[in-house]
Amino acid sequence: MELSIDRLTKHYGRKIAVDCVSTVMKPGVYGLLGENGAGKTTLMRMLCAILEATAGEVFLDGKEITALGADYRDLLGYLPQDFGYYPNYTAKEFLLYMAALKGIPREEAGKRADELLEVVGLTEAASKKVKTFSGGMKQRVGIAQALLNEPKILILDEPTAGLDPKERVRFRNLISDYAAGRIVILSTHIVSDIEAIADEVLLMRKGKLVSQGTVAELTKKAEGKVWELAVSPTEAKVWQEKAAVANLRHEGEQVVLRILSDDRPAEQAVPCDATLEDLYLQSFRE
Repeated sequence: MELSIDRLTKHYGRKIAVDCVSTVMKPGVYGLLGENGAGKTTLMRMLCAILEATAGEVFLDGKEITALGADYRDLLGYLPQDFGYYPNYTAKEFLLYMAALKGIPREEAGKRADELLEVVGLTEAASKKVKTFSGGMKQRVGIAQALLNEPKILILDEPTAGLDPKERVRFRNLISDYAAGRIVILSTHIVSDIEAIADEVLLMRKGKLVSQGTVAELTKKAEGKVWELAVSPTEAKVWQEKAAVANLRHEGEQVVLRILSDDRPAEQAVPCDATLEDLYLQSFRE
């Protein structure tokens, strides 16, 4: 299976939301990273054939997705950033309703709903109304509905929003297992989630795809540009104004700064191993 994106572009009047994006995706997990307004959601909506492109095309195994129509949608699972739900439905009722919309037979839908409620840790809450759920629980219902039809292409927009650390670990393990033989595309601002599970990372900036590669390939670009510097609290304030400080922590009477700089920022600065978050902050530090 191969999803090929060819010069995909979306304009809103004079605003260019997605600017001539081209890439090829094969089975695996693809993480989309970028600032708010970078075009991630717009790109995902075009990949779902929800939003019509201004220019460019998307092909699945050589066939254009709009021409595939319902056959393509049958292969899709999608969790939008703000998914809609009926508040008076129970979790299971909502999944059965979504299964009916997706054309899943009722007997099969009931079994699948039960399986997914267990997978996302909501079995005990299956008969409770969604309106009583916490934000993290609602998000888990959203993840479950995206998986109902066992999609070959799973697109998730901010899937870990509202999840606590334990729930995020459950989600990451679920996605890693699910991605075997499938294409999973996810967007999140939680860089560590992408760093943990993505086979490839796509970095978007102002609608353009500016970088793509494995976590190791991308973090290598930041090697030699990440430093730790121990200074006094007074000096720390000065450094925060004149340098790109990715992190700081207090150690006794000193403050240890993590600084992004092409050159050694001070004689006593110590080089550090780069992370994906360092690469991300370096890409947008201006």
